[in-house]
Amino acid sequence: MKLGTSRRSDALKVRKLFRKTRFGFFSLFGVVVLAISMLSIRTVSRELEDEYISNSESIAKNIADSSVDILLNRNLATLQSLIDQFVQIQSIRYIYITSDTGEFLAHTFVPGIPDQILESDPSSTEPVERSISGMGDFVEVGSPILSGVAGTVHVGMDLELLGLKIRRAMGQQIALLCIILVVGVLASIWLVNLASKPLSDLLGYVAQLARARAGDAPPQEAILVRDDEVGDMARLIQYAATRQEDSESRSGSGT
Repeated sequence: MKLGTSRRSDALKVRKLFRKTRFGFFSLFGVVVLAISMLSIRTVSRELEDEYISNSESIAKNIADSSVDILLNRNLATLQSLIDQFVQIQSIRYIYITSDTGEFLAHTFVPGIPDQILESDPSSTEPVERSISGMGDFVEVGSPILSGVAGTVHVGMDLELLGLKIRRAMGQQIALLCIILVVGVLASIWLVNLASKPLSDLLGYVAQLARARAGDAPPQEAILVRDDEVGDMARLIQYAATRQEDSESRSGSGT
């Protein structure tokens, strides 16, 4: 019973020896996962936003190309019907078309055009983020009709939907990274325990060797056949103990 208690105590001491190593593994994995998470979030956000704007510009260009003949014939009812069809796309929240003079020819705003839109530059085609009271946040892109001679098409895409897609993508990335972190930590614990076992065996052998000199049972010598550094240290310790016993025996005989 005492021997088992002593072995558990020896093993505990070895685990304490590797405490800083474990902490180093945990810190390393934590820093790596944090860095990858930040980079992944930035990359996913940027790519999804660029894709969102690119799709918006494509839709605006399609509407501009489709509305050329309609505008030339001044058929505004058909123009309104055209943009009403496009606004059924999930991400599109509003569309409006202005003439080259800034006149609003058709729009999908109900009941009327918001002040933020009325105060904007109708000829601008650069992507711009808008916050419209009562509607939400949007990214608006434009496309000229006949190089701006016949007017401009403006398409507003819902940023809330973009944010939802970004959060969903980030959630998947973070979940994967958390799995990698957990697996890495468990693997580090296993590796540290694997490295500490030979030292624990060596410590147990030294403790048994000391008890054997006090008259207890001789130590198990399985560790002496190891061909690694732990076996070398065990044989060196046994050699030193044997030399000390011989020295003590000679001193006793001389006396």
